[in-house]
Amino acid sequence: MARNSWASEQLGVGTVLFRNRSFRLFSVVSESEHALRNAVLRARNSWTNLDCPVEEPYEDFEIETIGNGRYRTSFHVARCYFPIVIGSKGVVRRRLENETRTQIQVPKQGQDGHIVITGASRSGVEAAHRRVDLIVAAARNRQQFTHFLSIPLNGESVQKRFHQFKEEVLDLCGHSRGISASIFQAPEKLHLTLGTLVIMDAEERERAAQCLTLCKESIVQPLLRGETLAVRMVGVEYMNDDPAEVDILYGKVHVEGNDNSHVLQDLADGIVGHFTSRGMMQKQYERVKLHVTLMNTLFRSEESSDIDSDKQRPRESFDATGILKSSNSTTLCGEELAYQTRLHSW
Repeated sequence: MARNSWASEQLGVGTVLFRNRSFRLFSVVSESEHALRNAVLRARNSWTNLDCPVEEPYEDFEIETIGNGRYRTSFHVARCYFPIVIGSKGVVRRRLENETRTQIQVPKQGQDGHIVITGASRSGVEAAHRRVDLIVAAARNRQQFTHFLSIPLNGESVQKRFHQFKEEVLDLCGHSRGISASIFQAPEKLHLTLGTLVIMDAEERERAAQCLTLCKESIVQPLLRGETLAVRMVGVEYMNDDPAEVDILYGKVHVEGNDNSHVLQDLADGIVGHFTSRGMMQKQYERVKLHVTLMNTLFRSEESSDIDSDKQRPRESFDATGILKSSNSTTLCGEELAYQTRLHSW
């Protein structure tokens, strides 16, 4: 399968390819180390006094016995989180060391490396590891996502029907407030979003790619069993309470057939659950909302040269009342998806 033209514009982590459809993990923001570190540092004071109860870690970790009956564990943390683990003037690290009776070694500023925890008791080392995990998780959850996990829904027939939908909306509703060609999704980028992630370095990208492989083996293959799913996108909905003040309009997706109607939902929920259990994704809802974004005001192009390019343009909603009346039962796509798994990375 040829990569979509837009893939070269993103920093992709990996792809699980399913014959003519694929799960993809794309980067959606620049991973400038300076920008990422500054974003974390701005929030450092918020975590200096963070209450971190001892809880079960996301996954098992190894603790080794070293000389003199002491214990040690070593684990990766993206270096942009080191200032938070240390805290202002070292207060967070000292507090963790005193409460768990361990020594916590963090790489020097600007250096990559593992955090190393040593102590006289296994339980103390384990508790310190968990506390560091919780501090990093709290920091990660407050950041803007850098990647998203999706299933492309951009076959030729889908793109053709989306072009027709766009032309119809602009023809019939182009006079409505806020509607312009620039807020429509690019046809080749149409996708079913599963969830968002914060990925900060190459090692975390590799972990995400490994999660995709495990999902293929433990979730996707057992659910699909080589079957073909007939997926349809019929009707549109919006993501707020007022149809006259809409920022995102999306297509509703479902699987045809009573026997397989639950498969796509179970597959999406299973993948998100897997990433969540590995600490790679924050769970936001009990079930994944199956949707394909069709229009989004974040796509709106600058339409006035009078606006200072250094200032952020306020987000302008649009009136979707006319679209909802005319498109609520419109079939936007209908095609069969046959899946066969392969892992790609670039």
